[in-house]
Amino acid sequence: MSSGVPMQFVPSLAPEELARANFYALIARMFYAPPDPGLLRAIAAADDLKAEEGGIALAWRELAQAAASADAQAVQEEYDAAFIGVGKAPITLYTSAYSVRYTNEAPLADLRRDLSGMHLARRSEATEPEDHLAALCEVMRHLIAERKSALEDQKRFFEQWLWPSAESLCSAIQKSEHISFY
Repeated sequence: MSSGVPMQFVPSLAPEELARANFYALIARMFYAPPDPGLLRAIAAADDLKAEEGGIALAWRELAQAAASADAQAVQEEYDAAFIGVGKAPITLYTSAYSVRYTNEAPLADLRRDLSGMHLARRSEATEPEDHLAALCEVMRHLIAERKSALEDQKRFFEQWLWPSAESLCSAIQKSEHISFY
């Protein structure tokens, strides 16, 4: 059966697409639960990005430095204090909280309808609703890496479900007294 020529793996994604999918996966992982010691070590040991100074390269470098000096237990406590809280979390990771402008809006129902139209749904074992930041980042990763959706489709989903809440969520994180790692 073998022709003597070794099979070669040919990646099905362009490097920049794979990088985008991986960034979404990392963001999803970091906001679904706090990073464990292994993830902190992996981030700290990761190579610098081969990109222009500033922007994502600078953010990546800062994350690697923060991971290198982070104590996993302290990061767990920070995550719990900021995103879980006692009673109501000081910072919610549910994007609907940042995008609802009128009382008659139903973003979660609209999101579920959008996901259903793409034949996606929450897994039965998932405990978080679909508008959790981690879930939305996983959808973006899926659209890029698994489905290989057209860039226009990725952009539409991003602009509809992630972008409207991004600035408010990031601002809440930056202003929080509970946050040092994130």
